[in-house]
Amino acid sequence: MTAEIIVPLSCIVLLLVLGLYLLQGKGGWLIAGYNTLPSEEKKKYDEAALCKATGKLILAITFTIALITAGDVLDMEILMISGIILMILSIISGIIYLNTGERFKKRTE
Repeated sequence: MTAEIIVPLSCIVLLLVLGLYLLQGKGGWLIAGYNTLPSEEKKKYDEAALCKATGKLILAITFTIALITAGDVLDMEILMISGIILMILSIISGIIYLNTGERFKKRTE
C-alpha cells in the first residue's frame, strides 16, 4: 500500500473510532469549547446529547472522506466530487445544528 492510501484509511479508522465513542454519549472532553467550560457551566448542558450529535457529525464526515478516497482509488471523479459536496454540506449543517437553539441545555423547570 502506498502512502496515498494509508493516510486516508488511517484517518477514516481514527474518525470512525472517535465517532462511535461519542455516539455512546461519552467523550465530552473531545469536544472543543465544551471541554474548556468551567464546571458550573458544563452542568447546564446535556453532555450525552451533545456527544451523540457530535458523533453523528464525525461519522458523516468519515463517510465523505471514504467517498473521496474511493473516488481517488477507483479513479472515479464523480465519487470525489460527491464526497466533497457532501462534506461541505455536512459540516455547514452540523455547525448550524450544534450552535443554534438551546437543544443541548438541560431543562430546568
